[in-house]
Amino acid sequence: MKNKHIIIAFVLGFIITIIGALFKIMHWPYASALLILGMLCEAYAGIALVVKIYKDQNPNGFFNK
Repeated sequence: MKNKHIIIAFVLGFIITIIGALFKIMHWPYASALLILGMLCEAYAGIALVVKIYKDQNPNGFFNK
């Protein structure tokens, strides 16, 4: 997985989580499902980031790619 894909997964998870929180505040349906989906997306991206950094031999150059 490329760095760009990991960042996109983080941003997408963040947006879904914010929308889920808005749904929860407004007492609209599917709020819990959106929150769970957003958090799972962020968790997946976090795990992918940790694995990518762990496998990379040059951690200083990771964010410069």
